[in-house]
Amino acid sequence: MKVYGEDDVSAAALEDRRIAVIGYGSQGRAHAQNLRDSGYHVVAGVRKNGKGWTNARADKIETAEPAEAVERADLIAFLTPDMAQESIWSEIIAPNAKKGSTLLFAHGFSIHYGRVKPREDMDVVLVAPKGPGDLVRREFIRGRGVPALFAVQQDATEAARNRAMAYAKGIGGAAGGLIETTFAEETETDLFGEQAVLCGGAKELVMAGYQTLVDAGYQPEVAYFECMHELKLIVDLFYEGGISKMHDFISETAKYGAVASGPRIITEETRGRMREVLKDIQSGNFARDWILENQAGKPRYNAMLNADRNHPIEKTGAELRSRMAWLKQPTNA
Repeated sequence: MKVYGEDDVSAAALEDRRIAVIGYGSQGRAHAQNLRDSGYHVVAGVRKNGKGWTNARADKIETAEPAEAVERADLIAFLTPDMAQESIWSEIIAPNAKKGSTLLFAHGFSIHYGRVKPREDMDVVLVAPKGPGDLVRREFIRGRGVPALFAVQQDATEAARNRAMAYAKGIGGAAGGLIETTFAEETETDLFGEQAVLCGGAKELVMAGYQTLVDAGYQPEVAYFECMHELKLIVDLFYEGGISKMHDFISETAKYGAVASGPRIITEETRGRMREVLKDIQSGNFARDWILENQAGKPRYNAMLNADRNHPIEKTGAELRSRMAWLKQPTNA
């Protein structure tokens, strides 16, 4: 596997090209500002006087109504939420995008699962920074960058790959390192990581650990510290130096407990469940369920989300966090 750096990428593919950013949320805002600061011509396609319009104007980014921005763009960065993309594509982008333009995504869901079917004359590419928008912007300002994945799904102009890489360089991705992938790989691994480990698995593990201690008669506050609060300390070690750094910084007793008891929690049955989750993603079952849930008004989703928000750990945590002064400091402090 090759990791591409700044010296491997030329910005020439997007020189004198107009980039329309559709979706001015966390990623869109960061991408637009970084691209502008890299010398690219950027316009935010936002509804007049809406939140995105206000934020773009505050950021000194040129603004236009979405259809107008798309009509004049050489590259369209499609950075809206997944479930909004089908209608935005059919109503705004498809009728107005000029021939030979590039359609760029930060996540492959809509393409991989056939929600958006681009015209044959368009390039279709992906640039996915491996970090939230505020980190993408913050690291760019510091002269660094967040690593990014890039992919080409459709190369109508024979310039798609160069355009994707130039865009990735413009937002700082080449400074962090670029890895080439496919829409399928990015989509399926991203969904799996979210569901099985980062958001789904970790959440359930924390809540189960907390409830186990509370049910055994331990104080909820102590259970919260052991199962939720201190998780950040371990995740930071993972983030900075992997599993080896965690082992370097925890006690011998903690290390022994980790290697002896960890496999009793994550068993072959657990790994089997992970494989089931992955199969649902690969087969499209998860995507179909999520699309249908949206179309039905999200009743099941809302019920499950409310159950999480109403779990006892949330009440305990809110009370304890109210005493943690450092959590109230500005994020850029």
